[in-house]
Amino acid sequence: MPLQVPPAPAPALRSVLAALSSPTAVRDARTPALQSAQGPLTPELPLPVHVLDHVTPSGGRTSGPDGRTPRTGLAGWRFLIRSGERTVAAADTMLTPDGWTFSRFFEGPYLTATERALRQADSLTTVYQPRLLSVPELYMLTLWLHGDTSADAATGSPDPSDILVPLAPAPPGIAAHRPHRVAELLPMIGLRITPPPLLRTPA
Repeated sequence: MPLQVPPAPAPALRSVLAALSSPTAVRDARTPALQSAQGPLTPELPLPVHVLDHVTPSGGRTSGPDGRTPRTGLAGWRFLIRSGERTVAAADTMLTPDGWTFSRFFEGPYLTATERALRQADSLTTVYQPRLLSVPELYMLTLWLHGDTSADAATGSPDPSDILVPLAPAPPGIAAHRPHRVAELLPMIGLRITPPPLLRTPA
C-alpha cells in the first residue's frame, strides 16, 4: 500500500470512540447510513484536515516573508467510520482549549469522493502521506498527497511536487479526481479566489 496514513492524536480518536458508543450522539448525527448500520462501528483512516491560506494568482501567499510559499493551518482530524466492509459516515474532531474533542458525524458526496481519491492514490507507485486540504473561498476540498511520509502530519505546507486531487463536487473549471502537482493547481486556485483589478474609467 503506497499510502502511509499518519497516526491521529490519541485524544481525538478517543473522542470519536466515545461518540460512537453514545446512542444520543449517533441519533443526533442525522446520518441515515450511520443510524441504520448493523454491527460495530470502527473509525479508520484518520486524515488531518488543513486549511489553505489565501493565495495569489502565482500560487503564493498574499502576505508573508517571501510572499510565495503557501501556508496551511490544521483545522482538525477526520476519521472514516466503517461498518463491516462499508464506509457509512465520517467523523470530524477539533482542537479546543481543553484538547481534542468530537465535532460531528456526516455523510454525503465528499465521503464517497474521499474514498475514491484514496483508491486512486493506492494505485500510484510513489509512497505518500495522505492529508485533506480545504480551500474555503472555493468550497473546495482536495486529497493532499504529501511526499515526506515521515513529516508531522499536523504541520507543514504543500511542496511544489506534492499532489492534490480535487474531490467531487469541485469548483467550475477544476476537474474532480484529476491529480495535479501543487505547482500546477495552486496558481489555478489563486486566479479564482483573487478578485479582478478594478477598471478605471477615463476622467
